Amino acid sequence: MAFTGNWTCDVFKTGMLNGVYNFTSGNFYIALYTNAATLNQTTQSYTTAGETSATGYTAGGQLLTVTTTPTTGASGDTAYVSFSNAVWTGTISARGALIYLNNGTTNPAVCVLDFGSAKTSTNTFTVQFPAATNTSAIIRIS
Repeated sequence: MAFTGNWTCDVFKTGMLNGVYNFTSGNFYIALYTNAATLNQTTQSYTTAGETSATGYTAGGQLLTVTTTPTTGASGDTAYVSFSNAVWTGTISARGALIYLNNGTTNPAVCVLDFGSAKTSTNTFTVQFPAATNTSAIIRIS
């Protein structure tokens, strides 16, 4: 089994401190992967190894739309950002996903999403993101 859980990638943690990621102006993508992929907290960047190949899916995934620019919750103790759901049309199977910054060169990783098992669609494949709040957004920093 190549997926072992959901991970915030180490490169994202250090990259945040080094100014690599900007959720206001950056192009963040989500790519889908089969169980053949090896993705975890040490994943450095977008890779084609184990990426889903299917009708309706383009290598590299798709651009994510930021729904909540970086903000804090009411108490100001957690910063968060979230995205619109990612939707593909076609027959697609994926075990997980990688969110990454498409900067045209290194394409550094942000986080690995484990779907728990392979998910298959015959018409529409959707990655549904949680509500954009300080307690449930997909990316939170406390």
